[in-house]
Amino acid sequence: MVLPVYTPALHRNNSMSRNELISRYFAQGYTNKEISQVLMAVHKISISISQIKRILRSLELKRRKVNFPLTGIIGAIYKIIENSGQCLGYRTVWKRLTTEFGFVIPRKSVMELLRMIDPDGVAKRRKRRLIGRRYTTPGPNFVWHIDGYDKLKPFGFPIHGAIDGFSRRIMWLEVGPSNNNPQIIARYFLDTVEQLGGCPQRCRCDLGTENTVIEEIQVLFHALSNNEIVRNCFLYGKSTSNQRIEALWSILRRQNADWWNNFFKDLRQSNLFNDADPLHVQNV
Repeated sequence: MVLPVYTPALHRNNSMSRNELISRYFAQGYTNKEISQVLMAVHKISISISQIKRILRSLELKRRKVNFPLTGIIGAIYKIIENSGQCLGYRTVWKRLTTEFGFVIPRKSVMELLRMIDPDGVAKRRKRRLIGRRYTTPGPNFVWHIDGYDKLKPFGFPIHGAIDGFSRRIMWLEVGPSNNNPQIIARYFLDTVEQLGGCPQRCRCDLGTENTVIEEIQVLFHALSNNEIVRNCFLYGKSTSNQRIEALWSILRRQNADWWNNFFKDLRQSNLFNDADPLHVQNV
């Protein structure tokens, strides 16, 4: 089936109670309305927004009020921005405070704390602001942008990913034995299609033999669905024109990959790592 609309791929966990699920989705930043919709769609639990509000009050979970000591929040921020997180902006730091540490704190407060804790980092990130091209697409699941990321590949971390052009939802982001093997990439694609229950209207990939199997699968799905756009359901083009996935790689590079790239280069320069030795690469 070709997907007409955005459908979240969420793993069902029937062992969790209703209140535990509400607490979990609250910690992940879902709104009350979204929690109600996800509980119904994924867990088959019918619950009103007002009831969710009552449960959140009983669990003492609040969105606007800071419920934790400031020292704990500052300590968590230091943990986030050290090492590979030193390039993160306040929005990403706020999200990680919520999802990883369970701190419910306004984003504005995180921004102010970062200005005090890491003024040099804030200034550097401001200087790198760019005005990008306008990207348009008819809607969710109209086009998935697919590509591999090779910057960490010499150190044993070939990365492959796909992103929805409209919602910017990461369809998959995987580290595997290879990001050039057509069978491995096809497995990523099929796993995502199985989770969502359908395939996109179009796929956009770079020219390369690693995408041949995905192309055949995509064309087959559209042919079986009697879709009129079979001829254009898989698009090839230059890597520099694959805008959405290149933007994802840019974010990955700024937030994490640059730090790890320099880290492995330092190991290599110190003769602690040899990227020409398969044993070293396999055991990083």
